[in-house]
Amino acid sequence: MSRLAEYRKLEQQLAAQLAELESMKSDSGLKKEMEFESKLRALLGEYGFSLKNIINIFDPQACRRTPVAELKAGTRKPRQVKVYKNPHTGEVVETKGGNHKTLKEWKTEYGSDTVESWLTK
Repeated sequence: MSRLAEYRKLEQQLAAQLAELESMKSDSGLKKEMEFESKLRALLGEYGFSLKNIINIFDPQACRRTPVAELKAGTRKPRQVKVYKNPHTGEVVETKGGNHKTLKEWKTEYGSDTVESWLTK
């Protein structure tokens, strides 16, 4: 795309966004929300409170809840040991993941599907 075409495209997008912004400015619901936010922030400032203080007043248990990311961090099941036995050499490989050196060599030599068929456990 040429620079001129890119410029015109961005110009049209900007005009569309400005039109949307102007229509939102006349929305009475948005005006009420903006008024509420400004009054709430003024009230918080007047009494020296922050939003965290207000949350603790209305929902004291909120600060004790653990974030979702922390819940997921330690809940992963431990991987099970997989045992592969090479029928050509009789060699046995035990691994919990697919990043084992010998296993990788087998997969390049014999193919992934073939090596997976050697799984014993």
